[in-house]
Amino acid sequence: MLLIAGLGNPGPGYAGHRHNIGFRAVERIAERRGFGPWRRKFQGEISEGVVEASTGERTKALLLKPQTFMNHSGRSLGEAMRFHKLEPSAVVVFYDELDLAPGRFRMKTGGGAAGHNGIRSIIAEADGNVRRARMGIGHPGAKELVHGHVLSDFAKADGPWVDALVDACSDALPFLLAGDDERYQAEVMRLAPAPKLDPRKHGQNPEGSN
Repeated sequence: MLLIAGLGNPGPGYAGHRHNIGFRAVERIAERRGFGPWRRKFQGEISEGVVEASTGERTKALLLKPQTFMNHSGRSLGEAMRFHKLEPSAVVVFYDELDLAPGRFRMKTGGGAAGHNGIRSIIAEADGNVRRARMGIGHPGAKELVHGHVLSDFAKADGPWVDALVDACSDALPFLLAGDDERYQAEVMRLAPAPKLDPRKHGQNPEGSN
């Protein structure tokens, strides 16, 4: 089984925020892959399904949206991992990444939190060696602007690339289930190409564009 978590903050007031792009990724997987209804468990919401991996093997996947708020995401993820006795290699976490330009995508395993409070909680309360699916949202350019940047809605102009990226994360899923993170990353970027820009110059939207 593969546990796929998306990070975000619960409630409709947060739904459109850049910080919630992880939620959007797993919601799109559930929608496009015919997963079961969302239900409460592990201090979060879960949805279950079976997907054919790129190897041809049918694999069970559990989607998780922690409802603990971002700063305590590790509580929910850790509970799910312990219940299912999962090694970190069987867990993938989708989340927003400031240090990638909007629409860029990178897989990574382990490492530090790089200032992301959800990942910091996972390192402390679950396991820091989980596989990470980093979804670029760009950087506002200055540290003091980060909080407002991640906790504000995507601009209308961002809609096409956000939709393309979350669609690609779902469509390339068979490679993720097969454990081929490099191929998964390449396929996501093939399906949703985004220019390699400096995230600190292209992360903030013009005034009034939200």
